Amino acid sequence: MTKTNIRSSIPGDLSAAKGIIDAVQLFPSEMLDDMFCGDSNDPEQSDFWLTFDDGSPVAIAYCAPEAMADGTWNLLLIAVHPDRQSEGIGAQIMSYVEDKLSTDGVRVLLVETSGTEDFNRTRAFYSKLGYNAEAQIREYYGVGDDKIVFHKYL
Repeated sequence: MTKTNIRSSIPGDLSAAKGIIDAVQLFPSEMLDDMFCGDSNDPEQSDFWLTFDDGSPVAIAYCAPEAMADGTWNLLLIAVHPDRQSEGIGAQIMSYVEDKLSTDGVRVLLVETSGTEDFNRTRAFYSKLGYNAEAQIREYYGVGDDKIVFHKYL
């Protein structure tokens, strides 16, 4: 497995992306119907979707620029199917995103996640990759569910 397994998402990836989201239980997969663009090759579109394809899609990611900020982007979604977690796929996707954005002159990448215990492993993942927890917004996602914002200079 290498970064060559990472490609722009295509419309045909929607079903597999929903399956990944259902498996990791991040949010209801029906939300992808309105989110998933599936055409990351559109030159008029600055945000992008990525698929890690190892014979079939096993991970997805979505990244977009922050509104009203210069050179700051947000990784809004990254998910690796549970059957393929702990293989380094998430780290490969993060490295790919960072390289792409850095090449494009992006200065800062943000990642937001939940502050609940269920996301301890996720927060440790971002810390291991050099991201710093910069902000905590209490009760953001719901009662007892804070938003933790991670930050990394590219």
